[in-house]
Amino acid sequence: MKLAVLVYEYPPKIVGGLGTYAAEITRKFVMMDHDVTVFTMNDDAGGLPTREIWRGIEIHRPLHIDVSDSLPDVIADDVKKWGRGIQFFSKILVYNYLSAAKLINELVKKENFKYDLVIAHDWLSVIAGITVKKELKLPLVFHVHSTEKGRTLGHGSAVVSSIEYRGGQTADQVITVSYAMREELQSLGFPREKVEVCYNGVDPEKYSLKNVDSEKVRAVREFYGLKDDDLMIFFIGRLVGVKGVDKLVMAMPHVLQSVPNAKLVIVGLGDLQDYLQRLVTMLKLQDVVKFRFEFIPEEERILHYAACDVAVFPSLYEPFGIVALEAMSMEKPVVVGAAGVSGMREIVVPTGVEQCGFHINPNNPADIAWGIVNAIQDPEKMRFLGENGRKRVLNAFTWDKIAERTLKLYEELIAKG
Repeated sequence: MKLAVLVYEYPPKIVGGLGTYAAEITRKFVMMDHDVTVFTMNDDAGGLPTREIWRGIEIHRPLHIDVSDSLPDVIADDVKKWGRGIQFFSKILVYNYLSAAKLINELVKKENFKYDLVIAHDWLSVIAGITVKKELKLPLVFHVHSTEKGRTLGHGSAVVSSIEYRGGQTADQVITVSYAMREELQSLGFPREKVEVCYNGVDPEKYSLKNVDSEKVRAVREFYGLKDDDLMIFFIGRLVGVKGVDKLVMAMPHVLQSVPNAKLVIVGLGDLQDYLQRLVTMLKLQDVVKFRFEFIPEEERILHYAACDVAVFPSLYEPFGIVALEAMSMEKPVVVGAAGVSGMREIVVPTGVEQCGFHINPNNPADIAWGIVNAIQDPEKMRFLGENGRKRVLNAFTWDKIAERTLKLYEELIAKG
């Protein structure tokens, strides 16, 4: 198949799980003998190549032009009030329009490229996907990784929600990342018969304890001042309310009652940074909670998983949760939020012979603490959970398996004509 893929983030510009997913899945498509063209954002300075071949994938990154000064007169009030601002919305619109124009007018009409499908990821790219579908009469697949309503716990932009809804109505197929997300989309009015589920994955060779340097792992623990007998609790992700990281900090006094040598390492960037520091001071946890307000590269992320004893992701809303898979692949027990829309509830087995972690109520610090204590109090149980997590990844969540399932859905759509 010849696939045109529209995705907001793509290497080297990665913000979160979407960028990781897009990089891995398109690489697998190429390795399975499919042709892939990616349209993605350039960086703020326009310093990335506007057209290049990378790992067998043709990538287009249109140069941004700032139209934000003209937007206030033509956009809805809820976009003007956005925390992310008109500036961000401007970039998204320009990226979509320039990508669609380049694909339609330059690649197809001028250079005679042929495509079987156009694929758009999230609202960030679906405007271009809708345009390409209309102009080129191509089937459109809309991948939905999260919703505006869910990300903002119901306080988001009506404009963005409307773009998502239109994408769901216009697309020939909608693929989402968990059964919890499928239920959410159907509740939001997405056509039931269009919505398919295909999980995300992880590279078990890259995320493997056997392939890490023990000296580098030791250096990570030393960086945070951890002693050999300290038990490291690890969180990595955006520091925003929906990720539940503030409740994780609040859980630590409960954890320390049972596990006095526990330490919490938090890595990430986000709006809660100042609040989290104040919270740590108020709870007198300065010697227990260690912050690193950075976006760390993948190699360092892997070392952090290797260095920790348990990974904790108490999200209030998490359509999938690729970080949980990464930790499981590194043979670490995981404690995950399992309330509301939670793909992690589907990933993590909480009981029985295949148990690899614990489900907790992310709104309740005491319950988060219960999961953590049960995961790390017994070294034998900790090892059992970690080994099961790795087995689960190998059985169900490798990128090969995910790519095969995704391509099967694409082929079925094309076969319908």
